[in-house]
This record gives sequence, C-alpha cells and structure tokens, in this order.
Amino acid sequence: MSELPEKQVKRLKALIQEAETSLAAAKELLISVIGDDDRAVTPRSSIEDVSGKVIEGIFDGQMMLGPDGKTYPVPANYASKSKLVEGDLLKLTITDDGGFVYKQIGPVERKQLIGTLVQHDGIYYVEAGGREYRILLASVTYFKIDLGGQVTIIVPADNPDAVWAAVEAAL
Repeated sequence: MSELPEKQVKRLKALIQEAETSLAAAKELLISVIGDDDRAVTPRSSIEDVSGKVIEGIFDGQMMLGPDGKTYPVPANYASKSKLVEGDLLKLTITDDGGFVYKQIGPVERKQLIGTLVQHDGIYYVEAGGREYRILLASVTYFKIDLGGQVTIIVPADNPDAVWAAVEAAL
C-alpha cells in the first residue's frame, strides 16, 4: 500500500477533527435536552412569569447541584451566554407542565484571565494562569474560537480549584 500524499493526510486529520467536534456538540446538546437521568428538559426564558416547584442550587460548570444531591441539566447555551461560573447560585423552577426555567440569583466573585484554546480528546480547555480550565463547547461555537486562539475567560475569584471557566470574549 502506498503512502497517502501529505495533502490527503492533512485533509483526513481535519475531517476527523470536525467529526469529533460534531460528536462532542451532539453529546452536549443531548445532555442539555434530556439531562443525565433521561428526564426531558424544556428550557424556557427566565423572564417568563412561571409557577411551579422551585429548587435552588449551585452551578458546577455544567450542571446545577441541588440541595437534595441531585444534578439538574443547565442548557449549555444558557450557561454560555449568561457566563455562569462554578459556584454561582441558581434558581430552577420546574413548571407544572414539566418545563425548566433557570435564573442566576447569586453570582460569585469573578476574575478574568487571558489564555489559549486547546483541545484534548474532543474536550475544550483554555490554558491560562499556568493551568487549564474546561469550557463549554457552546462557548467555542458561539464565539467561533479557533484552536490556538486567544480567549478572555471568567473564573471564580475565590476558588483556586475551579475546573470550569466561562468565556468572556474571543480576542
């Protein structure tokens, strides 16, 4: 078997990268729709006047941890656009028809860092301040950040062990 020309190898690598990114996006979307425990989630605008069961919890970078120990799926696009960071206090209203309405009610103190977008095994990170912070795929696609691109991220000011960051802007 002959070796593939360098151009074809580069194209194959690019196609594989695109497929991995699409697969990661599909997984993230699935979690935001059905959650980790296969409950359907119908996100709604937090502006709507809604009634139902109210649960307050802490955002862990991807999900809301309730006081009952359960995790509740936070739509990735809401977390990304709202620039939620680990430790933020959220209020979840589960409406009478099963819809989920989130509202940020207690943001933690934040600090900004500038870093570089990297990827390992289909997961995106920003290298900043001598370490890597995981970021949501929704942020990568929303801000159209390329691998190796410079990014401003937001992290909790008082949590040196934070794993997740929110994207403030692509530079």
